[in-house]
Amino acid sequence: MKTLKKLLVAAAAALLVSPAAQVSAAPPAYFVDEAKLPFTALPGAQALWGVHNGAGYRIEVPSNWNGKLVMWAHGYRGTGLELTVDNHPLRAFLVASGYAWAASSYSKNDYDPAQGAKDTHALTQRFNGLVGKPSHVYITGASMGGHVTGIVAEQWPKSYVGAMPVCGVLGDYELFDFFLDFNVAAQTLSGVGRTFPYGADYLTTTVPATKAGLGPAFPFALNANGQNFKNLVQLRSGGVRPLFEQGWLFWNAVAGDFLFGLGVGNGTLPRAPGFVLQNSDVVYQFDTNPALTAAENLFNQTVQRVTADPQARRNNGIANVPPTTGDLRIPTLTLHTLGDLFVPFHMEQEYARRVAAKGNAHNLVQRATRDYGHCTFTGPELVQTFTDLVKWVELGIKPAGDDVLDPAAVAHPNFGCTYTDKVSPRQWNTVPGLAFLTPPSCPAN
Repeated sequence: MKTLKKLLVAAAAALLVSPAAQVSAAPPAYFVDEAKLPFTALPGAQALWGVHNGAGYRIEVPSNWNGKLVMWAHGYRGTGLELTVDNHPLRAFLVASGYAWAASSYSKNDYDPAQGAKDTHALTQRFNGLVGKPSHVYITGASMGGHVTGIVAEQWPKSYVGAMPVCGVLGDYELFDFFLDFNVAAQTLSGVGRTFPYGADYLTTTVPATKAGLGPAFPFALNANGQNFKNLVQLRSGGVRPLFEQGWLFWNAVAGDFLFGLGVGNGTLPRAPGFVLQNSDVVYQFDTNPALTAAENLFNQTVQRVTADPQARRNNGIANVPPTTGDLRIPTLTLHTLGDLFVPFHMEQEYARRVAAKGNAHNLVQRATRDYGHCTFTGPELVQTFTDLVKWVELGIKPAGDDVLDPAAVAHPNFGCTYTDKVSPRQWNTVPGLAFLTPPSCPAN
C-alpha cells in the first residue's frame, strides 16, 4: 500500500511540472537501452525489436498471421530520460488469434501525445517494410495512450480500420482543467485560500491545512464545506454515478495526496505555447439543480479564476498538444472505469459531445465498467471490447454501449454492470485492507 502511494504521488508531482523553466537549456537526452528491447516470442510466433526514429519498438508476429496488425500506444511515462516499450496487454490473446501486434516507446517522455501519435504511426509504416503490409490495422491504447489513439484515429483514418482507446484522455485539456478544479475548489472551500500556482510547500504545508478545513477526518468525515467539495468533484468528474464513492475514498485516502499533487505544476505542457489551464468559463455547482443556490453563487464569485493563453489551446494539427476534435471517421469503441479520478469518466462525455457535434456519433460506442482504479480492466473485459470492435469493422455488427450523456442513465445504480466482468477478482477482494471499497453488486444477469 505504501509503495502504491509513493508511485502515485511521484506521478502526480511530475505530470504538470513542465520543462518551461528549461526553455533555454538543451533538450532532454532521451535514450533507449537496446539491451532491454529483446523479448522471447510466444510459442509459434516471431519477435522483432529495434529502434526507429529514436523510439524503441517491439513487434510480434504469429506463424499463422491473419494479415492483421494491432498497434499499442502506452500511457504517461513521467519525465525520466529512458524510453521503454510495453508489450500489448492482449498479447497472448492476439497471438493465439493470429494477430500481429506492435508497440513503440515513443522518442520522448512527458505528456506529449503528439510525439506518441507520430512515433506510433511511423512504426505502423515500419511494420510494412519489416513484415508486410497488413490487410487491417487497429489502433489501441490506454490513458495518455488513449489520447494518442484518438489523435491517430482522427489524423490518419485511411491507415486504420478501427480504434480502441481505454481509460483514455479523450477530452485532452479538460483533464488538466479538472486537476485545476479540484485544487482551486479545495482552497476556496477549506478557507485556506492559497492561490495557483501553489509553490514548493503546497503538499507539505498547504494541503494538510486544506484537508483539516474540509472536515475532521478527510476524506471520510467531512464538514458542510467538505461535503460541498466532494459534490463538486463528483459533478466535475462525470456526474452522479455508481463507484464515485469508492473512487473518492481510493483517490483521496489510499492514494494519499495524489489529486492534490496534480496541482503542483505551473500550468504548461510540452508543445503547448503558454499557459493551458482554464476555469474562467466554468459554473460550479454542489448539486444537480441548474438553479444556483446562494452557496453556489458565493463560491462562483470567490473561487480563483484562471484563463489559458489564447495560443496555448490552438488546434495546430500535431504541432501543439493536439485536441481530439471529434472528426472521427472510423469505428471506435471505448472503455472507462466509473470511479477513476486520475483520468475521470467525464473524458468520455466530453469526447461524445465533440463527436456528436461533428456529426460522427455513428462511429463511436462507449462502455463503462465498475471499478475505481485507473485502467483497471480485467483480461476478459479487454478481450470482449476488442472482439466487438473487430465484429463491427469486419462484419458490420455494431456493438451496443452505454449512454454516457444521459445523466439519469449514468446515475442509475446498475450503470456500468453490462460490460463489467463479474467473475475475475478485483482489488477489493484481493488486496488486504481494501475490502471497505467493495461496491454494490451488479444483478446476476
